[in-house]
Amino acid sequence: MKKYFLTLLAITFASQISAQGRGTKIGFIDMEYILQNVPDYTEAKSQLEQKAQKWKQDIETKKVEIAKLKDALKTEKPLLTRELIEEREEEIAFQESELIDFQQKKFGPNGDLITQKAVLVKPIQDQVFTAVQDIAEAKKFDFVFDKSSDLTMLFAAKRHDISDQVIRTITRAEKREQRTKKQLKEQEAKEYEEDLEDENPALAARRKALEDKKAARDKLVEDRKAAAEAKKKELQDKRDAAASEREAKKSGTVSANDNKEETIEIEKKADGTATAKEDKAAERAKTLEDRKAALEEKKKKIIADREAAKKAREDKKNQPKEEPKKEE
Repeated sequence: MKKYFLTLLAITFASQISAQGRGTKIGFIDMEYILQNVPDYTEAKSQLEQKAQKWKQDIETKKVEIAKLKDALKTEKPLLTRELIEEREEEIAFQESELIDFQQKKFGPNGDLITQKAVLVKPIQDQVFTAVQDIAEAKKFDFVFDKSSDLTMLFAAKRHDISDQVIRTITRAEKREQRTKKQLKEQEAKEYEEDLEDENPALAARRKALEDKKAARDKLVEDRKAAAEAKKKELQDKRDAAASEREAKKSGTVSANDNKEETIEIEKKADGTATAKEDKAAERAKTLEDRKAALEEKKKKIIADREAAKKAREDKKNQPKEEPKKEE
């Protein structure tokens, strides 16, 4: 309610200023959006969430241990004396009390989770407040509100949202600490262009159009480069094939004619086209095979005739000679 009256008072004050002849410039930020986009906060928040997850696991483990103690007592109760039963019950009560204290310490209203979140947010909030003041002074804002606070904002035009400018301001400050003088000058020039784009949306549209053209040119260059690489690979494949063919001829594994005919045959089969030249080559190959077979037969016949003649001479030589007849 107090914030509502403060807002109402601010708007009334702004109206009075406007009535005096000067327009009122009002902006707003979204603190939750800013925190989600600040790298330092997101990293620390992730670490805190890991801690919270570990605390939850410890609580569940403790609950399981207490449940086991209760089950054991229930099972063994008929066998225990009153003193032992009371001692066990006191132990269980003590364990439960410790569990409740641990839960309150970690997740209570003043627990470690809430406290560490506050410690985590505080430096970022200070940076945001400093950035808001710098932006408000530079761009002549009269009022800057936090959209994510308890303030009820029924409508807010997007053009008055300076959250992204605040994020850039914080990021710039972090980057400056890690840059050289030359890099700082380049960064300042880039920041100046970004600020101009915030003030002039047409300039941002022009910049985007230029970036799109540059991307299109880069893509065209990449396509041409890829086509050149493909052509180069095709030529290299042809050279490799020719080298393999020369090596085969050199080693004597295939003759030039056979290699040529085989290459033609493979290409024609791949294309699915049979020509008269292939038939002629096949007929020629068959004729050569027939001639070779006839020569082999002739050679065998000559060898057989020679062997027969040789055997006949030997037989004649081995026959006994006839003795001459005596005259009476």
